[in-house]
Amino acid sequence: MCQSPPASCCSKQCGSDYDDAVMNLQWYDWIGLLGSALVVGSYFLLQSGRLSGTGLPYQIINIAGSSCILVSLFGGFNLAVALLQCTWIVISVYGIARGWRARRAIRSSAAMH
Repeated sequence: MCQSPPASCCSKQCGSDYDDAVMNLQWYDWIGLLGSALVVGSYFLLQSGRLSGTGLPYQIINIAGSSCILVSLFGGFNLAVALLQCTWIVISVYGIARGWRARRAIRSSAAMH
């Protein structure tokens, strides 16, 4: 394999490192890419006003995305990424619990009146 092929090189043996990397993605890499897309996508939807930061869909998407990124670490463990994703999941679970308690308190208050 060529280390740095000339621009005119088109043969398979002189393929770019990028092509090799894309073609050699493992299942856990694809799961990690999906997770990244979920996290970034949910953040975009939050910023564009299409999702509420306190809503269940936003929290579930974040848990799913972070979980997928954690799965991708089977290919190469990184402690910083693992801690970040675990923290993201814990915060999302906290958000779900907080929202559930708030909705329950509103229902209880409405039932008393």
